[in-house]
Amino acid sequence: MRVGVGSTNPVKRAATEAALGEFPGTAVESVGVESGVSEQPRGERETVEGAENRARNALEAGDFDLGVGLEGGVAEVDGAEGLFLIMWAAATDGDRVGRGAGPRLRLPESIAVRVRDGEELGPVMDDVLDMENVAEKQGAAGALTANAIDREGALRQAVAGALGPFVTDLYE
Repeated sequence: MRVGVGSTNPVKRAATEAALGEFPGTAVESVGVESGVSEQPRGERETVEGAENRARNALEAGDFDLGVGLEGGVAEVDGAEGLFLIMWAAATDGDRVGRGAGPRLRLPESIAVRVRDGEELGPVMDDVLDMENVAEKQGAAGALTANAIDREGALRQAVAGALGPFVTDLYE
């Protein structure tokens, strides 16, 4: 099976490969595609839309059996105070779409204020941690949990959830 991941970020490709690790003979390729949403998606709806758009665009970008899209965003979560980092994944074969989410991690207020004021989380994390390309390393998830959860592991969880309709007969 050939799988196109709608991103050139090596962490997103690695997360997809890890989620598909149980399926021998699967080849995963990175494909640079547009998400069709803001650089910093805000809210569940926009973040899910970005993941779905990436999955569809990846599928259409080559001779793939499955397209996978991953999108990180920020959202207020009903019933919980603060701004949260959220992650969504989508997978499609052109007929069906599977969706899965990663963990929700509350952002420290000093970071949340900057994101609410219009900055993107990635560059804010780079600034706060005095690093470059945190999103291609442990990600905000790793920084916020002292690496108990790294970005690849969080995204792997989201991809595994999105693959449900393609790896089990439980979905209609």
